[in-house]
Amino acid sequence: MGSEIYQKIYGIVKQIPCGHVATYGQIAMLAGIPGHARQVGYAMYALPDDSDVPWHRVINAKGEVSIRSDPFFADIQRHFLEAEGITFDKKNRIPLKQYLWQRIIPIYADP
Repeated sequence: MGSEIYQKIYGIVKQIPCGHVATYGQIAMLAGIPGHARQVGYAMYALPDDSDVPWHRVINAKGEVSIRSDPFFADIQRHFLEAEGITFDKKNRIPLKQYLWQRIIPIYADP
């Protein structure tokens, strides 16, 4: 999976509205690569620092900010999410019922 799928992933992530989140698996499904949530993570990691893709809105299926090799990024991601009004519970999870982006499209359709 190369840059073409990354561009598709980035296009989907750009559609996540401010104040909402999506899971890696959800983005993978929308990109037509169900079961490849890690590929979405790799795509987010590959973004340049000056990217306009709202990478911080992509979280894991538990509603948590995923730990990266540098834990400082988790703090940055949480700060960005909180700045958009997203709250975390006592277990440091985002209530998905409240904040999960609900994009309804046929599976495997182009965004």
